[in-house]
Amino acid sequence: MTTAHAATPPPAAGPSPEGAGGGPAAVAPVPTPAPRRGAGRRRRSPGRLAALPLIVFVLVVFGLPAFAIVTSAFRTAPGAPGGVHWTTGNITQSVHGAYLTALWGSVRLSALTAALGVLLGLPLAHAVVTSRFRALREAALAASGVLANFGGVPLAFAFVATLGNSGELTRALDLTRHGWSLYSFTGLTVVYLYFLVPLMVLTVTPALEGLRVQWREAAQNSGATTRQYWTHVALPILAPSLLGGFVLLFGSAFAAYATAAAVVGSSVPLITLQIANALSGNVLAGQGNVALALSLDMIVIAGLVMAAYIPLQRRSARWLH
Repeated sequence: MTTAHAATPPPAAGPSPEGAGGGPAAVAPVPTPAPRRGAGRRRRSPGRLAALPLIVFVLVVFGLPAFAIVTSAFRTAPGAPGGVHWTTGNITQSVHGAYLTALWGSVRLSALTAALGVLLGLPLAHAVVTSRFRALREAALAASGVLANFGGVPLAFAFVATLGNSGELTRALDLTRHGWSLYSFTGLTVVYLYFLVPLMVLTVTPALEGLRVQWREAAQNSGATTRQYWTHVALPILAPSLLGGFVLLFGSAFAAYATAAAVVGSSVPLITLQIANALSGNVLAGQGNVALALSLDMIVIAGLVMAAYIPLQRRSARWLH
């Protein structure tokens, strides 16, 4: 007995015309060409080319002097006995005697003025941020920007005329009888605070603006006082930014030269003054390489301070952004 319907072969592979079976036709995927090698690199190349001038500037302005300092610090002077050769004598000499005293004096002065700048600049910056008067806030920030860059001989002259031995305030308040002297470590500290405190105001203001109002409201709803809010919420969040401000102030005070030279001269031992004396040969001739070794000591100290700041700054970024 034969079947009524003949067996039909299976449909051929490939797209079927629309309408067969009542549904849309299946479309075969169109193969996409593989990306050409180097296409992504060519798209990103304009951005890299735009950064090329900055890279060249950094290499020329910072790279070449750093290379000269490192290589010359481990070499003898051209007129030294035996000619120019590699040595560690410059580094050894830079951390002994008067040079070590000056290095320690600069570290002590920079750390003290930076700490005082943080302590005085934080409440001033908070008063600026929370001020209801926009004009007062803008005026305070503008004045901080000007004062933070006011230094050198003009600043020294201003303090000599005001708080020197014959200064106006010194004579009016008879400060000499109370032991005041501008030409001392304490007097130089006051001079440095003149430009370090405004610099701290500019540095910590963005971090204070990043504190969210919801955090204070949540602390108040939990029954926390203002002191508890600052102790347990605000200050832990601001700690990396405050440490960053301390690092910036430390570096500014550590590298300052003209102001200290004009105010105290050689009465206060500082590393920058020792570098100037070594380069000019005021004490001993042929000490240029020792001055470069002292500069290398400054770079090492600044690098150690920055190494402690970078991890905390990354931690603060998660809260303030």
